[in-house]
Amino acid sequence: MMNMKEYMKTIQTETEYAQIKATDQVSVFVFSAVWCPDCRFIEPFMPKLTEKYKDYTFYYIDRDQWISLAQEEMVMGIPSFIAYRNGEELGRFVSKLRKSEAEIDVFLASLSK
Repeated sequence: MMNMKEYMKTIQTETEYAQIKATDQVSVFVFSAVWCPDCRFIEPFMPKLTEKYKDYTFYYIDRDQWISLAQEEMVMGIPSFIAYRNGEELGRFVSKLRKSEAEIDVFLASLSK
């Protein structure tokens, strides 16, 4: 099973995060952590979803490494997904509940409308 860091880009600085949010492509930020069991639960099917939505760019954000970003984005539970384009939030799937492949698929599909 692949770790999400292996097929998603990772954020290196808060400045980079701000710059990516402002681009004209759909950027999906996935807040996660190595110790999180619900994050491990989504790992088997996330490669399929990133392939299905290859028009989007997926970024892995380690919630523990970037706690200030998580707080700024009001991310209390993980895994959580927030999408931006042109500096505007397109949508968020942020909750403390375990997320299924179907639920994440519906969220990602909603971003292209």
